[in-house]
Formats: sequence, C-alpha cells, structure tokens
Amino acid sequence: MDAEATVRAYYDALRAGDALAPFFARGATPVKFGIGERLRGFEEIEAGLAEQTETTDEWVVDSDRLRVTERDAHAWFSDEVGMAWSDLGTDTRYEFDTRWSGTLERRPDAESAGAAGTPWRFVGMHVSTPGGTR
Repeated sequence: MDAEATVRAYYDALRAGDALAPFFARGATPVKFGIGERLRGFEEIEAGLAEQTETTDEWVVDSDRLRVTERDAHAWFSDEVGMAWSDLGTDTRYEFDTRWSGTLERRPDAESAGAAGTPWRFVGMHVSTPGGTR
C-alpha cells in the first residue's frame, strides 16, 4: 500500500469507527493536532483516539483535494475535508470544513503490525478549520 492509500485507509477507518492509533508511528515522537487538541507521543495519540472513537459516531469524512508526495522513506500530504460527527454524550452534531496536512514515514517492519497492512505510519498530522462551520 502506498502513502496515498494509507491516508485514504485512515479516512475509511475513521468513518467505520475502527482503531486509528495503528496508523501512527511507535517509538518515534508523533504529533497529532486536531480541531480541539494537541496529542504528543504514541501513548497520548492512542488514548486520545480511543476516547474519540468511544464517544463519537456517524462520521462523515469527505476528501476533496488530497495531494500526496511520496519519496523512499517519507511522504507528506494535504487535503481539504468536509468532516462531521455526532457526540454521543451530548447528542450534538458537529460539522466543519477542515484542512489536513501531515507527514508519514515508511516503516517496512510495521507492515505486518496492522494499519491495513501498510508500511506507512503518520509521524505528524494537523487538522484545522479555516474559520467557520459548514
């Protein structure tokens, strides 16, 4: 699986409510910025994404402008994503136009360790809003 397919597989896993932490690098210091959080290190990312999966539902992730550049051991991406979800605790629906960017690292030894059989792992991900809700 190439880096672009890995990003798309992450989107699919988010929509399906599947585990997201396996897409992030272990042993490195990955960073994930979301709309309302900053998670540093694999353990924080794993805990934050597990809580997100447990407390949200009905995800919409509509990729509009995915661009991925891949080199031997690294790749980077950007995208514009229409994103929505329901908060199960408050029964509130959230919808945002978002911008995504990030960096992936090829880890051939990780291919058998999950994340849809891909050797690519996120080492940085940034999700932000351009300023408004949709």
